[in-house]
Amino acid sequence: MADDDFDLAELASYLHMMPNQVARLVERGKLPARRVGGQWRFSRPEISHWLEKRIGLSDDEELAAMESNLQRTAGGDASNYELAELLSADSVAVPLLARTRSSVVQAMCDLAATTGLLWDPSKMADAIAEREAMAPTALDNGVALLHPRRPQSSILGQALVALGVTSQGIPFGGSRAGLTDVFFLIAATSDHEYLRILARVSRIVNDAPWLALLRSADNATEARTLVLDRDAAIGSSP
Repeated sequence: MADDDFDLAELASYLHMMPNQVARLVERGKLPARRVGGQWRFSRPEISHWLEKRIGLSDDEELAAMESNLQRTAGGDASNYELAELLSADSVAVPLLARTRSSVVQAMCDLAATTGLLWDPSKMADAIAEREAMAPTALDNGVALLHPRRPQSSILGQALVALGVTSQGIPFGGSRAGLTDVFFLIAATSDHEYLRILARVSRIVNDAPWLALLRSADNATEARTLVLDRDAAIGSSP
C-alpha cells in the first residue's frame, strides 16, 4: 500500500467534502480509486490531477463555490490571499524571455526568486518540472498554472504568485495540443493554501476577453494592473 495514499476520510477532509459525497463520486466513476482490503484508497498524484482538471474545466459559478467552500473550511487561517499581496511588481514579466517548456519553468522560478521569498529557484524548477511530467498544467485557453506537486515550504518564505507572458505561444502539453503563452506560477506553503490560490487564479483567467487584454499588455506594470483589477472585481461580486 502506497504511503501517500488517501483513505476515504482523509480524502474527504482534503477535498472539503463529506465522506458520502466522495463515495458517490467513486461509485459513479467520477473519481479515480481502487479497492484495497475492502476499503477505498486514492492515489495522491491521481487526485491532484483530477482536482486540477476539475478546476480547469469549471465555469465561474463552480469556481466561486469552490473558493467559498475553501475559505469556510480554512480553520484558523482567515487569510484572503489577495493578489495585490501575492503578485508583486517584481514577479511579473512581459514579455517573458523563454521559448521552450524547460526555459519557461526556469524563467518563472527565477522571476519568483526576485521577490526574495523563494530561496532556491533551481529546486523549485525541478519540482515543477516533475509535476509537469506527471500531468501538464496547461489549460485549453493558452494559460498554464505552474506549481510543484507538493508545497515547497522549506524554500519559501510565504505564498507568492508570479506571472509571465511570452511573445509567442509555446507547446506546453495542453490537452488539445495548443500553444501556451500566459504562465502563472503558484507557490504555497500548504495544500490548502495552494488550493485557495488556485481557485482564485482560475477564476481570474476564466474570461476570454480579459485574457485578450492581458496578452496585449505592453509591459509588466500594465499586466499586473489588469490582474489586480480583475481580482478586485471578482472579490466585490456577489
